[in-house]
Formats: sequence, C-alpha cells, structure tokens
Amino acid sequence: MGRPNATMSAMLVCPFGLAPSNLVPLPTPRVMVEGKPAATISDSLPGANIPPFGMCNSLANPAVAAATAAALGVLTPMPCVPTPVGTWVGGAATTMVGGKPALTLGATCQCAFGGTIQITNPGATRTMSS
Repeated sequence: MGRPNATMSAMLVCPFGLAPSNLVPLPTPRVMVEGKPAATISDSLPGANIPPFGMCNSLANPAVAAATAAALGVLTPMPCVPTPVGTWVGGAATTMVGGKPALTLGATCQCAFGGTIQITNPGATRTMSS
C-alpha cells in the first residue's frame, strides 16, 4: 500500500523550529492531486518551497549560537532560516510527477543546522503513491 501524496499546503515540522510550516511547490506546470499541485522530492528550496518554522533553537545555527553566547549561555532562539541539504528522502518509489519521484507523507529533508524536516500532514488524503 502506498502513502498519501504531499501537495501544496502539506504540513512540515522541524524539531528545532518553534512552529509548523506549510510546503509550497513552485507554480510550474504540475500534476494536480485533489485540486492542489503535487510536490516532488526536489521541492526543497529554502524560502521558496520550505518556509521558516518561526524561531530556531538549534545551537548549530550560527545566529542562535551567537545570541546564546551574548546571553551568557541562555538558549536564545532566533528567526528560522531553513537550510535544506539536498532533496527530500523517502518519496515515492514508482510514482513520478514531472519526471521526479512524488513526495509523500513521512518524507524527510535534512537541515544544515541539524534538524530533520518531516511531512506530518500530506495535504492529500485519498490519493496514494507507491
């Protein structure tokens, strides 16, 4: 059995972010899934596809490290700037969207600051990919 397709507005979380975010596939000619653009594993551009998660509390983030040092070691969250390393992992094995594997529920993307960004709500409920 497949997993639900990730679409525009799929919910994303990062363990170091203080708020969830929503996936934004780029508005290029797309396959529509349940009336929304389907996402692919290459939809991992910071700012364009992956909006900020509010504030970041990862000490691997230079802004957080600097603010924490200035606060004499008290963890000081700073604005999140997602910095994905590569593409999403765990997309569909056989379902393609525009020649690229479809993005599905549970896929993850590493952030350069140590967080593992994950899709927790795919945006589609009836359409599955394998």
